[in-house]
Amino acid sequence: MFRPMRISAVALALLAAGVSSARAAEVTFDDTARFLAGMQPSADSPLVPLTKDPGWQRHAKFFDGAFAQLEQRQLAKIRNWSDVNLAAPRPTVFYLFSGPDFLYANAFYSKASTYVLGALEPVGAVPDLTRLPRGSVGAALYNVERSLGSILNFSFFITKQMKVDLHTNQVNGTLPILYVFLVRSGKTIRNVEMVALDDKGGMHVGNDNPGPNATRGARITFVGSDGEVRTLYYFSTDLSNSGARAAGFLKFCETLGPGNSLIKSASYLLHSGNFTVARDWLLANSATIIQDDSGIPLSSYNARQWRFFPFGRYLGPISEFPGRYQERYANLFTRAQPIDFGVGYRWRMHESNLLLSVRVPGSDTAPDAETTSSAEPSAKPPRPKRPRPPEPIPPPLGRFFWSR
Repeated sequence: MFRPMRISAVALALLAAGVSSARAAEVTFDDTARFLAGMQPSADSPLVPLTKDPGWQRHAKFFDGAFAQLEQRQLAKIRNWSDVNLAAPRPTVFYLFSGPDFLYANAFYSKASTYVLGALEPVGAVPDLTRLPRGSVGAALYNVERSLGSILNFSFFITKQMKVDLHTNQVNGTLPILYVFLVRSGKTIRNVEMVALDDKGGMHVGNDNPGPNATRGARITFVGSDGEVRTLYYFSTDLSNSGARAAGFLKFCETLGPGNSLIKSASYLLHSGNFTVARDWLLANSATIIQDDSGIPLSSYNARQWRFFPFGRYLGPISEFPGRYQERYANLFTRAQPIDFGVGYRWRMHESNLLLSVRVPGSDTAPDAETTSSAEPSAKPPRPKRPRPPEPIPPPLGRFFWSR
């Protein structure tokens, strides 16, 4: 599934007739990613003829504009914020409930050497272009654009939309999106392989048998502008209590910790009693946690073990998540420092909240007995004003729309 892709026989007939299958086998993982991302592949790549297609050129122009806006509006500002506020980041980043969002994991923790992403969304595959029907390359590229619509506009994936976008058409699953985010973040992909975890957290590659409760994923090796080799893992896994206990995902993560954690636009799942295993694991295995208010409720932290640094504004949850207002969070954010970017469900600048929690050196890593394993009761302060529905960002991102 992760072998280098070959060029579509149909496209070859139209654009590069006579290219042999031996030459097609020269397509690299990185060139494949660059093609999907609307970036020129290497000069000797068999994919170069396909970049003459008007559909690819439209795709490239659109992504050039979209990612340039995103870099200026958010990503560069997030990197600057991290450089100032993260004194000694750990080499490993844990990003649960992430979907394929390498983009923000890299922005917040650009110096990490290992990234571990885990979510329900399937790994999927980059399509074998030789099997695409006539004229479908443009449609496949448009599906990539559609899959990224909400995160390019609002900084998060919309779960309901992902369930459709990541299961349909020729491009499916998280892997093609990870490809795009990696190369658009300035990375060069060296290798991609399918992996699986057994229920003890052991990793299996190739034809190894991981057992009946296998957690499927991908391991991507890449380098950045500094030339250092880094690793990105993505695993499709159920992080509810029953799923987390049955699978080996958190056991595998524990071998890489303690690390830094990121929780963003997590649907307030960690406020629920059905996700206490993942929540307590994060508290026990994180040196720092960057989150918005949809992450770990403040009542679950032991204030003797953590120092809190609030940034931005806390306006309460958006209307899609009633009952998740946190009185303690609101009190904490009365002394917050400003941020110049938006993130999370309240993605507009000056409406976003970001909490940096730093473990006190030498504090016990086990969940404290004073913390609760139940959802925090809803406080009843004066309700904040009902948020306006997010508006599309001006073109070229304006073709995407808010969906519920």
